[in-house]
Amino acid sequence: MKRRDFIGTALTGTILAKNDFLFAKPATGMTISVFSKTLHWIEDYTILAKTVAEMGFDGIDLTVRPDGHVLPEKVETDLPKAVDAAKKANIEIAMMTTSILQADTSSERIVKTANTLGIKHYRLGWYHFEMQKDIMQQVDAFAKQMKELEILNNKYKVSGEYQNHGGQYLGAAVWDLQPIFKNIHSPFMGCQYDVNHATAESGANWETGFRIIAPYIKSLAIKDFKWTVKDGKLQKEGCPLGEGIVDWKKFLQLLKQYNINVPITMHFEYDLGGAENGLRNPKIDKKEIILAMKKDLALLKTWLKEAGL
Repeated sequence: MKRRDFIGTALTGTILAKNDFLFAKPATGMTISVFSKTLHWIEDYTILAKTVAEMGFDGIDLTVRPDGHVLPEKVETDLPKAVDAAKKANIEIAMMTTSILQADTSSERIVKTANTLGIKHYRLGWYHFEMQKDIMQQVDAFAKQMKELEILNNKYKVSGEYQNHGGQYLGAAVWDLQPIFKNIHSPFMGCQYDVNHATAESGANWETGFRIIAPYIKSLAIKDFKWTVKDGKLQKEGCPLGEGIVDWKKFLQLLKQYNINVPITMHFEYDLGGAENGLRNPKIDKKEIILAMKKDLALLKTWLKEAGL
């Protein structure tokens, strides 16, 4: 849906009990954080927090992983500094992006520290399929790791969330995640749903995947893309919000229908001089980066308001 074509749609508040879901009043109060990978060029936590606040975000989805804003080995000293800076700027660090895949000592230090600082959400890393091995056996192995992580998450009351990332990863098709989450059946393990990747991987069928994973959605990743042809091959290319092919009207309708009220993280995967890839020395004026991010944020806020979310 193009920016100029979007028309906010309000659904009725009819209550229908179906498949353990309640179709009721729309969600309200969604907080919008910025995925800090795009801001790796700001290393000082105080400046980072002030910049994010001035752009109009509610908070930061902080990278707590190798080459992130907080290194895993320094989480106990540096994460409190980042949280303190955010509080002083009147925003929050509501969520983190990590590379956690198993319940080991390093993972526990990160989750435990998040708990002490009031951070309730973190994104896991990705489980990659080896194409020369049995896929379903790998799914079973990944499910076991996630179950062990849920025990850790439950201990500290922090929600671990797995993104349906495109490629040869668990969850790219979305369908393979639902049985895992259903079996784990916990408020501390779920999905960071990414409609961008769902659209790219499943085409028009993304809506079916959304409906089966809806009860397990704990956070949302927002970004847009379009298809381009380069060297005779179809390739995915990130673009500003509203200029791609994601069906935002349908997506927002579904969020309202399923009463999904979870934190949002905004990602920026189009050309921002390398900042989109976490480059610490972007090749364009930093004011241009901030302006582009503010435009996307303003558009998302408009859409949410028009959709009654």
